[in-house]
Amino acid sequence: MKDVKVAVIQDAPILFNLSATLDKVETLATKAAQEKPDLILFPEAFIPAYPRGLTFGTVVGSRSDQGRELWLKYWENSIPIPGEACNRLGNLAKTLDTFLVIGVTERGETGTLYCTLLYFDNKGVLISKHRKLKPTGAERIIWGEGDGSDLEVISTDFGKIGGLICWENYMPLARTYLYQQGIALYLAPTADQRDSWQHTLKHIATEGRCYVLGCNQFVRKEDYPNALQGEDLTDLPAAPSKGGSVIIDPLGHTVAGPLWDESGILHATLDMSLIAKSKMDFDPVGHYARDDVFELNKLR
Repeated sequence: MKDVKVAVIQDAPILFNLSATLDKVETLATKAAQEKPDLILFPEAFIPAYPRGLTFGTVVGSRSDQGRELWLKYWENSIPIPGEACNRLGNLAKTLDTFLVIGVTERGETGTLYCTLLYFDNKGVLISKHRKLKPTGAERIIWGEGDGSDLEVISTDFGKIGGLICWENYMPLARTYLYQQGIALYLAPTADQRDSWQHTLKHIATEGRCYVLGCNQFVRKEDYPNALQGEDLTDLPAAPSKGGSVIIDPLGHTVAGPLWDESGILHATLDMSLIAKSKMDFDPVGHYARDDVFELNKLR
């Protein structure tokens, strides 16, 4: 039950530019590592971008040639796993001697893209990856669905870690499955910047009796590349993503953040004994569960 040091990074990638974004990841992670965290967390789809506001030339029943060209650019700057970009991230985690967890757009074996969360240990090994189970709304145009086989909690020297991506966190059975595995550090990278998302994260922390690390991007309209084929960004707000990264303890108290309207890094030292203390009166998969009434069966 030693204390755990964590860092949550809120920033923007170099949109649609894999190489430059990897450079920026190295810069940001190196800065965060000055506090010697056990774990560094980046937002959802940080590589190569969460393409908020883009249509890729799609309407119901039709796709444009310009949209397909933009899709190709997004595809080319996404990362295959394994691959050179993945190796570079692993080497970064090893160099900094920290666990590195980062949201990427993964180029699957057949060419389908997935919204994926990568977990590297402090030896630089890719120890787990999780594909988003259910892309939301228009996200389904760009990302396929994960199959749930990677919905796992990872044991580390400083506690059990895992998590869900963005609105996967609204899937009660997925959360429960993580609770059943004894999750201690619940990672919730997202693109949701609404005030209601803060309530969601507090609920998960209180429900799961775990620390929750919410991580979002801060992106300005000026961060978007000039050449986005066929896209009209006139109505895009000045800050398409205003952030809201936050760290919450197992009793629902805010430890750090939320961070709004700027880039930054949240640092916190987490008292892991608070997890046990919090379960004195509530354990969702222990003494407060009713297995005689309810049962969760994961099919794969």
